Amino acid sequence: MEFQRRQGHCLSERKGQKRKLDEELPEDRQISSAPPTADERAALLVEVANQVTVLESTFTWNEADRAAAKRATHALADLAKNEEVVNVIVEGGAIPALIKHLQAPPVTDCVQKPLPFEHEVEKGSAFALGLLAVKPEHQQLIVDGGALTHLVDLLKRHNNGLTSRAINSLIRRAADAVTNLAHENSNIKTHVRMEGGIPPLVHLLEFADTKVQRAAAGALRTLAFKNDENKIQIVECDALPTLILMLRSEDAAIHYEAVGVIGNLVHSSPNIKKEVLFAGALQPVIGLLSSRCPESQREAALLLGQFAATDSDCKVHIVQRGAVRPLIEMLSSPDVQLREMSAFALGRLAQDTHNQAGIAHNGGLVPLLKLLDSKNGSLQHNAAFALYGLAENEDNVSDFIRVGGVQRLQEGEFIVQATKDCVAKTLKRLEEKIHGRVLNHLLYLMRVSERGFQRRIALVLAHLCPADDQRRIFIEHHGLELLISLLSSSSSKQQLDGAVALCKLANKASALSPVDAAPPSPTPQVYLGEQYVNNATLSDVTFLVEGKRFYAHRICLLASSDAFRAMFDGGYREKDARDIEIPNIRWEVFELMMRFIYTGSVDITPDIAQDLLRAADQYLLDGLKRLCEYTIAQDILLENVSSMYELSEAFNALSLRHACILFILEHFDKLSARPGHSLLIQRIIPEIRNYFVKALTNVNSHRL
Repeated sequence: MEFQRRQGHCLSERKGQKRKLDEELPEDRQISSAPPTADERAALLVEVANQVTVLESTFTWNEADRAAAKRATHALADLAKNEEVVNVIVEGGAIPALIKHLQAPPVTDCVQKPLPFEHEVEKGSAFALGLLAVKPEHQQLIVDGGALTHLVDLLKRHNNGLTSRAINSLIRRAADAVTNLAHENSNIKTHVRMEGGIPPLVHLLEFADTKVQRAAAGALRTLAFKNDENKIQIVECDALPTLILMLRSEDAAIHYEAVGVIGNLVHSSPNIKKEVLFAGALQPVIGLLSSRCPESQREAALLLGQFAATDSDCKVHIVQRGAVRPLIEMLSSPDVQLREMSAFALGRLAQDTHNQAGIAHNGGLVPLLKLLDSKNGSLQHNAAFALYGLAENEDNVSDFIRVGGVQRLQEGEFIVQATKDCVAKTLKRLEEKIHGRVLNHLLYLMRVSERGFQRRIALVLAHLCPADDQRRIFIEHHGLELLISLLSSSSSKQQLDGAVALCKLANKASALSPVDAAPPSPTPQVYLGEQYVNNATLSDVTFLVEGKRFYAHRICLLASSDAFRAMFDGGYREKDARDIEIPNIRWEVFELMMRFIYTGSVDITPDIAQDLLRAADQYLLDGLKRLCEYTIAQDILLENVSSMYELSEAFNALSLRHACILFILEHFDKLSARPGHSLLIQRIIPEIRNYFVKALTNVNSHRL
């Protein structure tokens, strides 16, 4: 995560440097950004060649030569401000000529005093080379031409004790050129150190001119990034005390560069991190969180996140010194990078138990949850990581539920897989907390809080509570009624939330899973066997079905159901009849029913299942009835669930009714768009209640 943040910092560093170089442009001057045409390119090459010729012929202290050389460096710099023509300038041979003028011409006795345009030509050359170095492909070419040696010498121009606007401007341009040359170029960063460039840059941090301080800090910031040897030398040159003083500067440009240098120094360098903290950087960095400069705030937040990675004590000290509130305020900033860095810092701080409750107590949960809606993958992930830390503390569980945090985690759309994994771990962590003291607290709140919060608790517990506590939560503490009440809400979103929660609750209870296998016969019994189905052998009763005879055996029928026992043992006329007419059942249906009676099993196809269900219900064949319900349940669809539910009511088919209820809950969102949905829901609510009461009671009794 730090690596990604520092990569982003590189980009802002390059942009910041480009802004400083562009300050020289007059306000009314517009530079074209379009690539030159062929004719324009040819004209540019001529112009560059003319300026190069001037530079090559004016390396003297002659006043006219110095004036011409100054004009030539300024002309090349003006051209280089358009990045589209930089390649043309380099092709025209400008780099060697500019490097030559980074040094002053040799002084002879005949040279007039004061020296004409002293420092001006060198400044113009450094400025132009800095602009050319913005393109990475030209950096090494400039260095190979010997520019670094001269630039380092220019950084020391003030060592004779003289200062002036010209010297200050020259030093600043030299530092800016070093910054651009070393940007994202590890070899050149090392070359700067080998040329002795770091000590004078550190010394310039104490320079009186603030623009020079800023330029020197910018160069050190670049040199320190991902270069351990440079970091060590910067610290050994005693830069830390001055940098820490610069953090307290009222000049935003100064403290922005200073916090950037320190950030790059401590990045992936635990020993330097300790030295920085020991030198007293923590409090001024925390102070920058309240700066009016968003860039400084961003860098300070990133640096605090890096500090927090050291040890738990440092995490606590950062919070104790007042970092939490400004970091939380930054979460709502319009600046996306500021939100990202503050979430990063809070994520690091939230890995300490003591900080977790403090961050939540100070209002950190809501803005962090809002950041989950961001389309920025890094920002979203930083927020998710911070929430993962906060979920570790038991005292935060009720706050997560109160602000709708669990629902946001469940329903959020996350961009990268790492964020999805982090959110899953957060939900798991919350689930593991819901027992003992936490569960007792939630049950208390579910009893005494306002209605909306009570429902929110019930929704979360349906998803996260252990199966062993379902009866206690939803029966004894009336959580079931809260969920069912959502089905009657005027809000379609609340209705859907209630249905999803009930479906989740059902899936947790083994007795509530949708029918997935044909049930066995409820009572063990002996069957005559397949060979006696419609067999006249030993038959003592005949059924007439659709004009056909079906041979049966009273002993088998008597053992199969109460309906046949009443028929043959009671006072009905069929008791002594040899032939019994069956007027309301088709032959195929009757044959399957009798086959079940004789064998205890039968293959039921969907096209005959409903008629067979009617027959099974009429003759009280519970085993066959459940087989029919199972077959019918496999065919429940959005289009027929209402009629299926009516069928279950007509024949008291409890298994089918339960399957319909589960289907309705599981497909609630799709069904809600269909006509008559609301009436269906209101109609089945009493049965939903009975269903869950019985299921949850039975499940817990079974576990006991």
